[in-house]
Amino acid sequence: MKLREITAVLEAAAPLALQESYDNSGLLIGDEGMEIAGALLCVDVTPEVMDEAEERGCNLIVSHHPLIFSGQKRFTGASATQRLIRRAIKNDMAVYAAHTNADNVSGGVSFMLGTRLGLRNMRVLAPREKGLRKLAVYVPEAYAETVREVLFAAGAGTIGRYDQCSYNIRGEGTFRAGEGTRPFAGSRGERHTEPEIRVECLIPDYRVREAVDAVRHVHPYEEMAYDVWPVEIPDYLSGAGVVGETEPCETAVFLKRLKSVLQLPVLRHSPIVRPIVRRVALCGGSGAEFIPAALRNDADLFVSADFKYHAFFDARETLTLADVGHYESEKFVMEWFYEAITKKFPTFVVHKTSTVSNPIIFL
Repeated sequence: MKLREITAVLEAAAPLALQESYDNSGLLIGDEGMEIAGALLCVDVTPEVMDEAEERGCNLIVSHHPLIFSGQKRFTGASATQRLIRRAIKNDMAVYAAHTNADNVSGGVSFMLGTRLGLRNMRVLAPREKGLRKLAVYVPEAYAETVREVLFAAGAGTIGRYDQCSYNIRGEGTFRAGEGTRPFAGSRGERHTEPEIRVECLIPDYRVREAVDAVRHVHPYEEMAYDVWPVEIPDYLSGAGVVGETEPCETAVFLKRLKSVLQLPVLRHSPIVRPIVRRVALCGGSGAEFIPAALRNDADLFVSADFKYHAFFDARETLTLADVGHYESEKFVMEWFYEAITKKFPTFVVHKTSTVSNPIIFL
């Protein structure tokens, strides 16, 4: 298996365009043309994880947190990160990370956590602002359906829980073919009028180029006319966290379920504001900034990690906060990596690490 085949699957599941500006997701170490014997999946790259990869014969590590996050000016082995980088290069081991792109994609980190907790009707908690574009393609009437199908297959036309959405306007296009052209209709040197359909769809910004290229292959014109412009609509299919429904139960009972499902030795939470939980908001990793989004969605409980002391004060009269720990809230990402790779390559060797990389120990 070539490394580029594996990275293509991961990037189809979690497009790199969805990572935050500060992030460093993607292929960090390795050559895309190298042969991969097996992959080890993890949350963090540690010496113990690298030991396990070598023992299992895996020359690819796929992690959630990037091994290389901030800029590295030297590789002298002066830090733990530098030593791991040198070791990976020396042993010809590839390292790939899917971090905030896996957080922001529908079905990713927070959705995996919500699924484990039995949440239903999950949707993105804090949708990506200004993440959509309007794409309009002008096409002869006879080819309009073909163009629509290609657009839908490329990720266009989804609005909430509806897909294959488009708006179609009939009109007339005019053009005059110049020297050296092979016009689909009309004659060179003469203005031609053609009945056309303007097919409009909403599409995530990171899928526009792919969609335009796909349509070019089926569009009959030599020069395809199309428009792309931004719209002031959030992309409700990508963004941070999720909010979902649960069977009504006592808040204390749900908190005990959290402890059990995540195998927590201890659970930090603020005072219980609402005695019954019906709607739960959550965010894998550090999610304190999304407390306002949880309130806007009328959540009874917000589950995340790394809440600071004063966040518990601020929320104590409006929302119950549950801090389940950073590693604990993201560890199911390995299941997501595994499903993405094995669905495409069922015979490829993929292991979820048995190493617990959580640096926090409870006494």
